Amino acid sequence: MSTTPTSTDRTKPAKRLTPPDIAAHKGQTPLVCLTAYSAPMARLLDGHVDVLLVGDSLGMVVYGADSTLAVRLDTMIDHGRAVAGASRHACVVVDLPFASYQESPQQAFRNAARVLAETGAAAVKLEGGSEMAETIAFLAARGVPVMGHVGLTPQAVNALGGFRARGRDAAEADKVLADARAVSDAGAFALVIEGTLEDVAREATRAVTIPTIGIGAAADCDGQILVTEDLLGLSGPRVPRFVKRYADLGSAVEEAAARYATEVRSRAFPGPDQLYRKRSG
Repeated sequence: MSTTPTSTDRTKPAKRLTPPDIAAHKGQTPLVCLTAYSAPMARLLDGHVDVLLVGDSLGMVVYGADSTLAVRLDTMIDHGRAVAGASRHACVVVDLPFASYQESPQQAFRNAARVLAETGAAAVKLEGGSEMAETIAFLAARGVPVMGHVGLTPQAVNALGGFRARGRDAAEADKVLADARAVSDAGAFALVIEGTLEDVAREATRAVTIPTIGIGAAADCDGQILVTEDLLGLSGPRVPRFVKRYADLGSAVEEAAARYATEVRSRAFPGPDQLYRKRSG
């Protein structure tokens, strides 16, 4: 049974979900996960989700970069602190950005420890499969909860040759499955499977003992995640195939900005209700 509060009880104190709570969702009610990069968004989403991911996708969504590769650790910490501080219920997970953990398990621990200490988040997420198993085990043994990430791994976009779905041939499918098992066996508490053919993601979900969280993967995963700006229509005209838009707030923002501009230019704004005036008498 889901532990996420309904819209009618969001004012009640909520127990903060932990990595063990998330791990216990394997085969249960699907986990609801969304990205958040700011305190206002975290407050709006917190009562409806199980996991808030402060993803390095903020490099593209917030800063307009072409990939996640330029995101710095300090940037992740700043945004992670905002999201963790503004939420009360969701398990907050922060991405370790490119080049902050690949060098060695020791480097990964130093930077993961900074993230947890300076943000108040519960866990970190890192990309990679078999090659990162030693690092995941090193972190988990030292009290750092780790969410894994296999399939399409955006930090490896140059090595992968672009943002294309994984598992299209037998070799790719076998690698996704091997990576999923390696991450699970190493001690991760959950696993994101991104941009992977449905049957491969389904098989990976069955092959591991930890919850899988799909994004462009399979409905059979133990949970789903999307970039919040994508589902709200705030990320531009083109979105990935796996995104479903639940609102078109982009058009609403443009319309509001256009009305504001018109009223400022016509001097209709500010009006009497927006001005401070000396009281009569």
